[in-house]
Amino acid sequence: MSASFQPIELARYSFSRSLKIVEGFVSANTHLCFLCNPLHSIWAHRRQKKTASHAVAELENTKDCSQAGKPLFCPSHPTEELTLFCEQCDQPVCRDCVVDRHRQHPYDFTGNAIHRHGDALRELLKSTQQHMVTLEGVLSQIDDMGSAICSRTDAVATEICLFATGYVKAIEEHRGLLLKQLEDLKVQKENMLLLQKAQLQQLLLDMKTGVEFTERLLTSGSDLEILITKGVVGSRLAKLNSVAYNTQPSVDDGIQFSPQERAGQCCGYEVFGVILNKVVDPARCTLHGEGLHSARQNKLTGFTLLCNYATGEQMRRGGEAVRVTITHKDKRDCAVMPTVCDNGDGTYHISYSPEEPGLYAVCVYVKGQHVQGSPFTLTVKNKFREHQGVFHCCTFCSSGGQKAARCACGGTMPGGYQGCGHGHKGHPGCHHWSCCGQVKESSECSGGPASNNSQRSFLRTVAL
Repeated sequence: MSASFQPIELARYSFSRSLKIVEGFVSANTHLCFLCNPLHSIWAHRRQKKTASHAVAELENTKDCSQAGKPLFCPSHPTEELTLFCEQCDQPVCRDCVVDRHRQHPYDFTGNAIHRHGDALRELLKSTQQHMVTLEGVLSQIDDMGSAICSRTDAVATEICLFATGYVKAIEEHRGLLLKQLEDLKVQKENMLLLQKAQLQQLLLDMKTGVEFTERLLTSGSDLEILITKGVVGSRLAKLNSVAYNTQPSVDDGIQFSPQERAGQCCGYEVFGVILNKVVDPARCTLHGEGLHSARQNKLTGFTLLCNYATGEQMRRGGEAVRVTITHKDKRDCAVMPTVCDNGDGTYHISYSPEEPGLYAVCVYVKGQHVQGSPFTLTVKNKFREHQGVFHCCTFCSSGGQKAARCACGGTMPGGYQGCGHGHKGHPGCHHWSCCGQVKESSECSGGPASNNSQRSFLRTVAL
């Protein structure tokens, strides 16, 4: 190798800088091997056979040596300075090491090697510095986010307190309105009762007066007196008897509170809870739907219950106690378990699926009382029979011209064919089912005349 020796100060300077950089990453108790370069524990280094003879020094000692400017000698050759660098072993060596342990290893003078390795360290340093800048930025963002979270939490807490305060105020105000409305309703009902009572008391008093006068006249009056006053007394009694009056109190105690019903807004907040002045009248509740009087076996069906007030007005809320029973009339142990669905608007859908055909007794109760039309009879038919044939206008055409093809309608083709034609009796040019002759495509199969045909001919017609 052709190279000239450089001043030893350059090697010392480079080694001193390396020690200073490493010094920031290790503790004061860390040791440095001049041959291996990596930082190792002194005890781990001395336990290994290959590194037991290496010279290991504390960083503090190497720092003092570099500051004093003393030359660095080879641990294996104490009289030789470390002026070369073995590229393969990545460590400084002396001239004797090159011809001994590092024979045939590529090496160079420390002054030349420092440029290559220094550039690599500078690149690593630059990348590390960039990561440091990034980390510092992230840490700053984390601090800022922590401060923002605290500020936002305080702001949201303030919003919650304001909302809760306003909501409580709205609820209290709504409570006051409800209580006032309840008191007004009470006074209104009491006034109506007082008015009705006064009217009925006056009518009763008039009747008592008329009855007493008439009884006294009939018991104490002479025949002439009775005949003279008969017209006036009779007219008075007839007038009293013709007075219309309500046999029931003019108002009822139907006052309810519905907490789940929306009551609009109060102080800008939506509130719930309304006072209901009307109650459901089971006698005015009605039933509607396809499954009210007829159903199919094992088919889900149902009907609707419409709840009304005593005035006949439809209810617009749910929550009523509705109970439905469906019992077989012939089989007492056979009952259907219906499902009652509250639609929340005064209607209730009752669905059921009967397992046995026959007649059933259906009872619908609201608040323990029968509704209008309850109880009633429900007829459950057998399971719907599906068609097994084809829906066609002509068996001859549907079978592809097979003369032996049969049709359940019993018609024949001109020329003696067993199929039916377009103009045969009973089905003049009309589509019908080949299995039973039904002319309605959505109808139930009735079996029909085809039941007497051979199984082979029937199956053949169906397949074709």
